[in-house]
Amino acid sequence: MTAPNPLDGFTVDCSAIRYVGQDLQRPECILAERDGTLWAADARGGVMRIAPDGAQQFVGQRVDDHFATAAATTTDAFEAKFTQGTLPNGLAFDAQGDILIANFGTDCLELMARDGRTRTLHDRIDGLPIGKVNFVLRDRKNRIWLTVSTRVNPWTTAAARRVKDGYIAVVDEHGLRVVADGFHFTNEVRLDAREEWLYIVETTGPHITRMRLDESGPAGVRLVDREVFGPAHLGGPPDGIAFDSFGNLWCTLVMVDRLIALTPQGDQRLLLDDSNGEPARTLMQRMDDGSATAEDMQRAHGGIAPWMASVTFGGPDLRTVYLGSLLGKRIPYFQSPVAGLPMVHW
Repeated sequence: MTAPNPLDGFTVDCSAIRYVGQDLQRPECILAERDGTLWAADARGGVMRIAPDGAQQFVGQRVDDHFATAAATTTDAFEAKFTQGTLPNGLAFDAQGDILIANFGTDCLELMARDGRTRTLHDRIDGLPIGKVNFVLRDRKNRIWLTVSTRVNPWTTAAARRVKDGYIAVVDEHGLRVVADGFHFTNEVRLDAREEWLYIVETTGPHITRMRLDESGPAGVRLVDREVFGPAHLGGPPDGIAFDSFGNLWCTLVMVDRLIALTPQGDQRLLLDDSNGEPARTLMQRMDDGSATAEDMQRAHGGIAPWMASVTFGGPDLRTVYLGSLLGKRIPYFQSPVAGLPMVHW
């Protein structure tokens, strides 16, 4: 008999949500370590290290105050705040424990030592600027998977018009190369437990795509057998994803601020709805028809993790769920009925 899904009947109890961190800036992505330490992307140009006792330490070469001081009182100013300057986005630990940073503002993949020393690893591909680097993931073979949302700048234009120029690159013994392209604003990617399939967020799809890893050729890994996983329209723009140990794929819907899960069969479950109603519905209608504006995006958000952007499993048993966000200043967390799938650094 098939084991019951531990998410059967589960929804997040909002009264049980707690928070960690304070005065954070754009904590879009969160890494969790076994000892309880959290590392959150920080718009000052690095990461915020949050110790198990809650003590905070900014780690970076220098502090960039653009995000904190940029006015957001007009549509143009709001757009500039999220499209200019350094904007650390996706994070991953490399094999030595240093931090790979997909910098969405400076359009490059960076490597930062834990003392803040930073260098650029890649800012061009095939002789061209790399584009809006969004997310980075390391697998068990020490390959680095990199997503680029678009080459259109500002990215809000690409998102509003559903531009389909996103791509995925990989760094391995053959160097940096594109392995799949033609995505609707490529965002986070995750590998399943056996690292057989790569699951790909297409934010303006709005859906999840998956592709199988083919390692049979001499030129390195390829991605093949592309297919949509789950509903073709998720009801909001997907952003961050993470697997639990049962095989459910948890997913944040940014701006409409919902947390969903796709079962191993691709069925959608709603786990948390922090949508603000009509502004969120208007945004989705206009994103679907390609007429959304930065102002529409600005109006749509909830209050728990405004512009809910990522989901991370942590805690000693991997049952603590942390939510990253683009507009929040702290990190909400709650307890899951099922442990997360351990990441490669765990």
